[in-house]
Amino acid sequence: HDSSVGYLSRKALPIKRNDAEPLTREDVQYDLLYHIFQDKTNVFHHPIPAQKLCTFRDIYIHALYNSNKCSKVLKDKMVDTPAFGVELGKISLLTNVGRINTTMAFFPEMKTALRTYHPVPSLQKTDGNAQDAPRIKNCLKAALLASEFRSVPPSTPEEILEKTRAGLHPPTSVVNLIFVLSNHAAPLSSVHFDGNLNFLDLFLPKPLSSQDRARVFLWLMYYYLENPDGQNPFDDPYSRLHPGKAPLIRKLTKEEERKENVDTPEELEWGAMMSSQRNAFLNRLVSDVEKEKRYKTAVPHFVTAPPEASRRPRSFIAEIPKEEASFMYYVPTHDPPVVRETTQVVPQMQRPPRASPLQERSMLEQAWHTVMTYDPLIESDEESQDENVQLEYSKS
Repeated sequence: HDSSVGYLSRKALPIKRNDAEPLTREDVQYDLLYHIFQDKTNVFHHPIPAQKLCTFRDIYIHALYNSNKCSKVLKDKMVDTPAFGVELGKISLLTNVGRINTTMAFFPEMKTALRTYHPVPSLQKTDGNAQDAPRIKNCLKAALLASEFRSVPPSTPEEILEKTRAGLHPPTSVVNLIFVLSNHAAPLSSVHFDGNLNFLDLFLPKPLSSQDRARVFLWLMYYYLENPDGQNPFDDPYSRLHPGKAPLIRKLTKEEERKENVDTPEELEWGAMMSSQRNAFLNRLVSDVEKEKRYKTAVPHFVTAPPEASRRPRSFIAEIPKEEASFMYYVPTHDPPVVRETTQVVPQMQRPPRASPLQERSMLEQAWHTVMTYDPLIESDEESQDENVQLEYSKS
């Protein structure tokens, strides 16, 4: 039962949109991300010792900033424009859980056919370049604690809890924790939930309160990073009475659902503008490729052709000079490349009718057969395929 929950969620997890199609607030679950990153509860240990307790947003953005794969340009932008750091954090969190997969890019001049471009109006309000999902994923994978570069980071919830209970704060990087919870969403669905919901479901468009889902997410972060056995600052009455169980999530009415994740007119307009910009870029790209193809065909060029059939005996074919091995033929403008084909004409000689296989030839027939078929330059040991020769040998 647990595995089916995880499988279904995993299968439906990534956002699927066509190239140039904007990602809406509903796609990215904007309200959920807003509540997660706006939370002001300072209860998480900073990765740098002796620092005061901080919010989830602080430790998450710090993890991105200190990743070995975070470029200097990105770091400078995060420092100069803190709002960009938050936007990058939100897109990175979606990548962290697999909601944004590595086929997506977020800049319109992206040329590769391996990825699709998508404007994200609600998360691209600063002028920073969010790059693409593969770069973000690489940044996330390298977002480890200093101690984890020298050893293997924990890869199961149990390993993380063991470190937490041993007094290690944090027991792993927040990014790695989210990877682990995503990978173990199915078995954990009955540990922290009732078996009908799991960690990844928090990020899917469902008629569930965004604020409650954010609270559950933060509850899980605290449970694994700080204290699985004591009071959790994100507890609700239900979780206080049921240790290890996450707070309850309220189901929304249709009216409440319509009020969540609503795109603003400005975001819709910007998304449409960026889609048009992307399509114009693709049209120019296709046009340039076509021009290049036509140019390559139009200019004069040379093609190789095989050498003329040699009349030399076969034993001397290997001695053909290299300069005779191929010839470059000039193809004038506008003509398509032409490869000349040569046909080797082999003279046919009449020979006396041959006896049927295994029937002995007369002396005259055998003499004629020998003259016409044997190469005097080849070792006689290699000519034992002829039945009549074998017959003669057998008589002697």
